[in-house]
This record gives sequence, structure tokens and C-alpha cells, in this order.
Amino acid sequence: MPKAYWIAHVDVKDPEPYGIYAKLASACFVKYGANILARGGDYEPLEGAIRARNVVIEFESMEQALACYHSPEYQAAKAHRLGKAEAELLIVQGA
Repeated sequence: MPKAYWIAHVDVKDPEPYGIYAKLASACFVKYGANILARGGDYEPLEGAIRARNVVIEFESMEQALACYHSPEYQAAKAHRLGKAEAELLIVQGA
């Protein structure tokens, strides 16, 4: 079964509630067996709209990634991010 990757591009507007989101979301990622590959490190803008924070998280499957996103735990974490950051988020299946 192919792995799946959660890819997010984020501009944080209010760091304090975003920090709460990050802490709660991290616990959720652990619960769902995620492997954080990139989280807010250095980057080189090349093309298109660029956000300041970029995240790549690996899951064992698309089903596991979607279960994490739709879980009550992640939805509770997400409530701390909404309105406090602008983000694009997608889950893509690996090759």
C-alpha cells in the first residue's frame, strides 16, 4: 500500500494560538503513526505563491492520513489555527 503525505503551506498570523494548534496536532500525528519529514525549516522560493511555513508529514496510507485529519483530536487542534493562520493543506498518495 502506498504511503501518503500531508503537505501544508502556512503563514502564521497569531503565534500564541498557533502554538496551541501545533502542540495538539503533534499529539494527533503521534497517535496516527505519522513521521514528520519537514516542519518550518529553511526553504528556497522558486515558483508561485510562497508561504513562510512548510510542512510535510508521512503516513503509512491515504486512509491513515485522512483518519488523522478527520479525527476529533485533529479537528479540536484545527480550531486553534482557524483565523490565526492562512494555510493550504492537501494529502497526496505516494508513488
